[in-house]
Formats: sequence, C-alpha cells, structure tokens
Amino acid sequence: MRIPYDMKVTHVGLRTTEAARSAGRAELTPELLAASGARYSRNNEGLEAILSRIDPQNLDKSVDSIFRMIDYGHQSIADMSPVALFLDNISLYLAYYLWTICPTAGGQESSTRYIKLTPDALMDAEELGIPDNRRTEWQDGNQIAFAAYQSALVFWERIAEENQELTRIPRSLQEDTSDKARKTVARMRRNYAFDRARYFLPVGAKTNVMLMMSARGWVTAAQHLLSHPLFEARALGKMVQDELGLATPRLLRHATAQRSYSAGLEREFAILAQQAGANSTPQLERSEPPYDHPPTAALDVSLPVGVTPDDLREDLAFHDNRYAYFGERLRRTIVRFGWEAVSFAEIRDLNRHRTGAKYCPLLPVGFYHAADQLPAPNADYEASGKMGRDASRKARQLLASGDPTALYYALLGTQYPFEHVTTADKFLYEAELRTGTGAHYRYALHLHDALALWYQRFPETRGLVLEGSAEPE
Repeated sequence: MRIPYDMKVTHVGLRTTEAARSAGRAELTPELLAASGARYSRNNEGLEAILSRIDPQNLDKSVDSIFRMIDYGHQSIADMSPVALFLDNISLYLAYYLWTICPTAGGQESSTRYIKLTPDALMDAEELGIPDNRRTEWQDGNQIAFAAYQSALVFWERIAEENQELTRIPRSLQEDTSDKARKTVARMRRNYAFDRARYFLPVGAKTNVMLMMSARGWVTAAQHLLSHPLFEARALGKMVQDELGLATPRLLRHATAQRSYSAGLEREFAILAQQAGANSTPQLERSEPPYDHPPTAALDVSLPVGVTPDDLREDLAFHDNRYAYFGERLRRTIVRFGWEAVSFAEIRDLNRHRTGAKYCPLLPVGFYHAADQLPAPNADYEASGKMGRDASRKARQLLASGDPTALYYALLGTQYPFEHVTTADKFLYEAELRTGTGAHYRYALHLHDALALWYQRFPETRGLVLEGSAEPE
C-alpha cells in the first residue's frame, strides 16, 4: 500500500555492553533469545547446553537448531523477543491510539509540553485519507489552528513576563542572576506558555514515538493497525510489519489484518457515530464562551471481602514516596475513576498509564483552551476559543455522518469522556505523579478532584497519600 510521504518506522537492535562481552556473556538476536527461553520448556539441560548449539557465524540458522517448532506456543515465545521501533512523523492522534493498543510498552513521545511545533508539522490531508472534497477545507482549517497556537504562545509568554506570580516560579530563582538560574527561569516560562497554548494544536500534527516491547506486543499492534478503518493506521501497520520482519521474521506470520479486529472496530465506530447523531452538546452549540464542558470527576471503589478503610490506612504505613511500598489490600482493591470531559492533550498523557483498562469514546463534548487561566478577559483569545469550538463541533458532525476521518478535525483542546479501571495502588501512584513536581496544571486539577472523592470514601488515608501541588520544575 502507499505510505504517507515522510512516515518512517525504524527497528533499532540492542548490543551488549563491553563489560558483559569481556565477561563472556552471550549476545543473542531477539528470536534466538526467544528460542533459548522456549527450549527451557522442553528440556532441563540448562543455559550452557543451549548456548553450545549456537553457531556464532550463523545466529539466524541457530534459532531452528535450538527450537525447531518455533511457532509452537507462538505468543509465549514472542513474549521473549524484545523489539524497539522508532516511529517518525505520525499524527498526534495515531500516537494516542498506539498507546491504547500497547499499554504495557515502554517508550517516549515528542512532547507538546516542551517542544514548539510549526505549521509544517501538519500532515498532508491526502496522507490521512481525508476525502478529496474536504482536503482544502481541512488543510486551511488546521493552518488557522496552527496560527492560533503560535499567537497563543506569544500571548502566554507575555503573561508569564508581566505576571510572574502566575508562573509559580520561586522568587529566589527569579532573583538569582547566574546564567544557570536565568536559563532555568526562561525554560519554566516557556513551558508555562506551552502548557496553555497547546490546546490549539491539531491532532493531525506530526509527532515521533519510540516504543520498546516484545514481538508479541508488536504483532498485536500490527493486527490492530492493519485492521483499522483509518488509512494512516493501516500504513503504519504495514511499516511495523516490515520492520518486525527484520527483527523476528519467524514470528511475523501472525502480524496481519484480522477479521475479528476489523469487525470489532467497525462496530465500535458505528456505535460512536450513532451517539454523535443522537444528541447535541450544549458547550459546542453556544455562541458565547465558555465552550469547555465541566470536568466532573467520578470514582467507584470495590473493596475485597473483609477489607476495611483502616486496612487501607495501614497499607500506606511504609509509603514514603510514590515508588514506595503499597500494602496488599490496596493492591487488591478495584478502582474505577474518570471525568465527564478531559481535553485530548491531557488524555494523551493519562492514557499512557500502563495498568488496567481505559475507556475514551472520541465523541467531542466541549473545547478547553485555558481561558480559566487568563488574568483578565481577552477578546482576541476568546475568538481563538471559538475557532476551537467550531473545529470540535465539525468533528462531532462528521462523526455523526459516519466518516472515520472526523477524528482529524479535533484539536488538543477538544474534550472527551475518559475512564480508567485499575487497582487502588496504581490509582494512588497516578494521583501522586500527576499532582507532583512538574505536573501539568490541568491534569493536576483532574487528579486533585479524583483524590477528593477518594478522601470522602476513605478519610483515614488523608495525609498518607503523597498528594502534590504541581509546582514547576
């Protein structure tokens, strides 16, 4: 299939360290590592005996000599093959979708909180499969959004200069005249502006993602992508398939489109389109601000049989940082939490928490653009908010018509419902992380609200949960 112009996926292999090589430790290809591990289930001869079968001059052939039935128990074997892929120039939307189907992956993405994007970062309408009769409209609308983003950056940088108390940068740092302090203050002001201007960025803007996971994870990702109704997703799936063939060729035959995935994705999209057409959203129909839907939090907790609130308090006794010990009763407690409306900018961050299941129907319910952060009303800024509202409303209207490319009309400020089901220890870790030093002000608000509901249910834990104040770093 045709690949978008500058989309690129690159497999990067791993090499052992010089210290390990000097110590005589083995270096294995991903499939050879998996084959060696698989041999453990068929023979108890030990690692040295397995490694003795390896021909250092022909590692790929050695896979078959160690484990001839490489596809037997395919998934468990593929789990033992680590693969790192770097994915350049995919859309902000597709990066979000990757994390939804790869929740256990490790990796990073180019951050809209720390990197300035320019209009040339917008993907071409043809690359995204936008219908011919709407390509000019889409391209022009998103260039307007980029212009609003650039203006907002200048606007918020000026606010940071003129209202230093709003940035919450420590006075001692601002008064420090050293080069290091000046650079730190400049970075904090810049990030303050990025955090508030990014809501105008189109989800069709380009980003880069690096993911590290097992071949099994990549096979599942390829199945999802190749089965997806969006052209961009299928194109990425094909490139993932090709690069995976370099790393784990014997485990590749399952990395194909799957009827169950395509049928399931089609059904879910049909339900979403029906919901979009069934009712309107007041925030997107207003002629005057505010356009943002209130981010009302919800929390539901299911305690194990016999566990009491005092037990949860005791399980926090040794918890002195967010990575520290959580007791087993917290680890067994089920938590469902979420909000009626979260902007896509924050959803992309919250979605990357690995545990449990996330639910985010991409049905626009409002548009958030940091108007609540303004020190005083500003007519020009509110005009940009109206543009964001119109883009979000267009996305909802096209969604109701059954067009899957409607997703690309949204901006990072477009709001959607978001829900996460996990265990209490992971919920509290997320709350501590997302309210801690350097946390984005908006998802800090969301997690503060969720924690308030937790304290209503379990007041005994107040003061033991390490809730932060999102001070800048």
